[in-house]
Amino acid sequence: MIMCKSSDEMEKMHRAGLVVWETLTAVQAMVRPGVSTKELDEFAERFSGERGARPAFKGYLGYPASLCTSINQEVVHGIPSAGRKLRAGDILSVDFGVECDGYYADAAVTLPVGAIDAERARLLRVTREALDQGIEKARPGNRLSDISAAVQGWVERNGFSVVREFVGHGIGTRMHEEPQLPNYGEPGHGPRLEEGMVLAIEPMVNSGGPEVRVLEDKWTAVTADGSTSAHFEHTVAVTKNGPWILTRPRKAEGPCW
Repeated sequence: MIMCKSSDEMEKMHRAGLVVWETLTAVQAMVRPGVSTKELDEFAERFSGERGARPAFKGYLGYPASLCTSINQEVVHGIPSAGRKLRAGDILSVDFGVECDGYYADAAVTLPVGAIDAERARLLRVTREALDQGIEKARPGNRLSDISAAVQGWVERNGFSVVREFVGHGIGTRMHEEPQLPNYGEPGHGPRLEEGMVLAIEPMVNSGGPEVRVLEDKWTAVTADGSTSAHFEHTVAVTKNGPWILTRPRKAEGPCW
């Protein structure tokens, strides 16, 4: 069952979302060659805790950290490590969620580590734009798959591929709620979007083929062909006034990240 949120519930989710935004913004400022992913993880847990929020990923289904840190060919769910240090030219996906006063918010951004090559820069740009395209469809009266089709269409027109094994999701009083939200599909299918639905929209885009595999740690998903991957995400409410991105400030304008 898809649960629609009241205006009060969406405000609570926005408070959680602002902690996510502030944390990822602070993490972004730390990203540079030589920094370990464990340092980023420890900072995010401390920073969000000081703002009254609990990292949502740590302990979820046994996941051992607060951040997911996925580098280059890693698609999602990379585990932070003191021995994993960022290198110039890497791209780093940072995925983070919190629970605050019983409500969840979740977002992700892929960041360049120093200067990156033109193709990786284009991958980041197209993936972020695909998120913009999906968010634009999060309006009452549209169908769920209109979001999916908008993401897939933008990605494939630009010569990249969308990951199919991992999807976006509803979110609210639990990290993962109905519905599941693929990043591919034909428009005009699935539930009709209603005011109060809240969705974690999260394109995962590969520079090569769409196939992925999971490493022996049982968490880290990587591209099957070794190509690079990018991941962008926001928690978005469907409202009568259009999409409301809950994981950034109200007055933020322009591209989603």
